[in-house]
Amino acid sequence: MKALTVGLFSLLLGACQLTNPQVTEQLVDANAVDASEQQTKAEQVKEVEEAKVQVQPEAEPEPQAPVYHDVWVRIEDQLAIPLPENNKRLQAQLNWFLKHPDYMRRVSVRADPYLFFIVEEIERRQMPLELALLPIVESAFQPFAYSHGRAAGIWQIIPGTGKRFGLEQNWWYDGRRDVYASTHAALDYLEYLHKYFDGDWLHALAAYNSGEGRVRRAIRANANAGKATDFWSLNLPRETRAYVPKLLALSQMLQHRDEYQLNIPEIANKAHFEKVDTYSQIDLALAADLANIKLDQLHKLNPGFNRWATAPDGPHYLLVPKKNVPNFEVALASLSKQERMQWARYKVKSGDSLSVIAKRYNTTSKQIRELNQLTSNTIRIGQHLLVPVSSRNQNAYTLSQSQRLASQQNKPRGDIKLNYTVKSGDSFWSIAQKYKVSHRNIAKWNSMAPTDTLKPGKKLVIWQKSQANKNHIQTVTYKVRNGDSLSRIAQKFKVSVTDLLKWNDLNKNHYLQPGQKLKLYINVAEVSA
Repeated sequence: MKALTVGLFSLLLGACQLTNPQVTEQLVDANAVDASEQQTKAEQVKEVEEAKVQVQPEAEPEPQAPVYHDVWVRIEDQLAIPLPENNKRLQAQLNWFLKHPDYMRRVSVRADPYLFFIVEEIERRQMPLELALLPIVESAFQPFAYSHGRAAGIWQIIPGTGKRFGLEQNWWYDGRRDVYASTHAALDYLEYLHKYFDGDWLHALAAYNSGEGRVRRAIRANANAGKATDFWSLNLPRETRAYVPKLLALSQMLQHRDEYQLNIPEIANKAHFEKVDTYSQIDLALAADLANIKLDQLHKLNPGFNRWATAPDGPHYLLVPKKNVPNFEVALASLSKQERMQWARYKVKSGDSLSVIAKRYNTTSKQIRELNQLTSNTIRIGQHLLVPVSSRNQNAYTLSQSQRLASQQNKPRGDIKLNYTVKSGDSFWSIAQKYKVSHRNIAKWNSMAPTDTLKPGKKLVIWQKSQANKNHIQTVTYKVRNGDSLSRIAQKFKVSVTDLLKWNDLNKNHYLQPGQKLKLYINVAEVSA
């Protein structure tokens, strides 16, 4: 029985072996068909995707930024503030510019070093390019401009606004005249005003001139009266009413300069200067030598520095012509901080004080105190002090504050030039009354504003006109002799004692000393007779 079972199992196993090759072949064929179909489908999908790519339109190339050679053209192409039509106030300002074509030519020459930098900063902030024209309205791009309202620099920033936007103002440095710092401050202020007036640029510009408070009050007054509140409808000061139209007239003139046949000198559309860190105080004459440029050229790029050197407490940077920067940086790096200034060893004498010594060396008491590690202003006779001194005569620094003041005071404004020392209680008004001249003129003759504070001891120049023919007026310096008196000298030169006192800033109780020098303005024809 067992043998029979084994035989049957062997028979069945053999039958299975005969049938398996066919089943295997069928399975292989089915798998091959499936793989072929999948490959075909994949190829079809690929062809469809390729077809999609082929029918897609080519992407348009990115628009290229225009290339400008002239900054004025760059500004002209981006002027964005709408111009009102048939506006009498705008037309009046435009007529003035068109009648004085030389004005824009002079402005373009002055703007040349600064305009590219200003445009770059305005574009970076995405502000309207009309703002690049604002220094024309404010100062005609004169970096040392100073107004009757105490505003200074190309942006004409008043002291309070300067402090508000971080501009230092001290004996050594006035950030309101610093082209780099004041441009940032002015644009910061304009951005603030634009936001303050809800995006109205005309209101913002008016406020830059007369203050946001005044413009806001004018807007509220019109709103309360049911009147329009746009700039043209506001009751604003006369200066402000002309201020915005003047800027818009410049915009219109630039946009139509071919039509108006205006020839404005080109300003190259490239950086004129670079800001170079100096890290310490440096004599401006030395810096000019290192940069291989004239001292006046360096000072025009850096008008914020009032004196013969940069400020001891900073900012420690200079604007240098771009082409001169590499050599300047190498030369500057070769000098130690001590070598960037010259120093004198001064021995304190009887009657000296820190302020007297500081004035003599054109520096400040603070700097002398810090250099010599003094804890107070007390000094003693025989003490030696280290004092900073300029490398050149003060007259060489023609654009320093003291030399600009001397130039202004010496500019002839009349027949007789008087020197006046401010006394306690004096004001421009009281001095003007005494000498029968305008208080505004006195301020102008002395590079001041009528609202500036007069400090006792300050020296002023006063110009007067003589009743005599100016061709007969002669300035005489008289040396006092033994026995002289005011009345005797007055009689000799046929002038009045009162005039002698005025011309020499003396009082009637003054005693003359032999050797003393007096200035007289005499009528040659009368004296000769």
